[in-house]
Amino acid sequence: MELTHRFVATNGIRMHVAEQGEGHPVIFCHGFPHTWFIWNRQLAAVAAAGYRAIAPDLRGYGRTEAPADVAAHTNREVIGDLLGLLDDIDAEQAVFVGLDFGAALVWELALRAPERVRGIIVLNNPFAPRPSRPPSQLWAKAAQRHFLHLDYFQKPGVADAELGADPRDFLARVYYSLSADYHYLDTWRFPAEGTGYLDVLPEAPPLPWRWLSDDELDVLAQDFERTGFTGGLNWYRALDRNWELTADYAEATVTPPTYFLYGDRDPDMEGFSGRDPLATLRENVPNLRGVTKIGGAGHLVQLERTTEVNDWITAHLRELAPVPVPD
Repeated sequence: MELTHRFVATNGIRMHVAEQGEGHPVIFCHGFPHTWFIWNRQLAAVAAAGYRAIAPDLRGYGRTEAPADVAAHTNREVIGDLLGLLDDIDAEQAVFVGLDFGAALVWELALRAPERVRGIIVLNNPFAPRPSRPPSQLWAKAAQRHFLHLDYFQKPGVADAELGADPRDFLARVYYSLSADYHYLDTWRFPAEGTGYLDVLPEAPPLPWRWLSDDELDVLAQDFERTGFTGGLNWYRALDRNWELTADYAEATVTPPTYFLYGDRDPDMEGFSGRDPLATLRENVPNLRGVTKIGGAGHLVQLERTTEVNDWITAHLRELAPVPVPD
């Protein structure tokens, strides 16, 4: 069950995917600033449990194409990529695993094409209903009080140049700041005016860390050193368009069976998901089958607590898509 790489023609783009194992497909969806490799520790565990683990570079990232148009980076477009991937492997359904932007993508996929979703496993980013106003308006209001990366990233070319000047340093700083080893919301202590993202992020301690090695960061950085960050930043710039495109789903609930896990020090749960994110999750995901909290973990919980997360994922996969027992 060696890890393999290939390219898939889907929805008008060329998508790179990493695969391991055989069986029912489990598709891992990453966020920003990640590539497929952010799931590298999960693929072998899921393959060993009897599944076909698939981690694509989502459009705009890694070795997958990055269209120049911001409108090409909406969830609707990326969902088209994933459905094309399912068709490519001749699968009617898959279990989808998501984190960060990948979580938002999986939630919307479950609204748009529930018949293609065997189940959902989400880390750290709970379902949030469609807001009453375009997201950028909410971020601009918050940025009147303090720095907010969501607002800062809206300006084309600015963050692209700042973060792309030294991708490895940026990745180290943002991964560290999002972990349980730091309090990410301290970035809100800075004013928005005249402030860049690197101005608010802490210096990262030297690697290796207890949860990330030098070699792993090198792999992640190499892709961004080649591509820059514009593809990923365009996901932020497409969020207002996502809002427009989901008007028909404003009152919809997520129907596929779902499991949710979060780190108790995850900044999205603390500061970006509303006052009571778990209550909102339960209200909008009627087939929510379990919620698990991991102590001492932040945003990259699958790296910070790899063994616990792998055990949790594989246990719930057996409930969503049992592995056939040989005769």
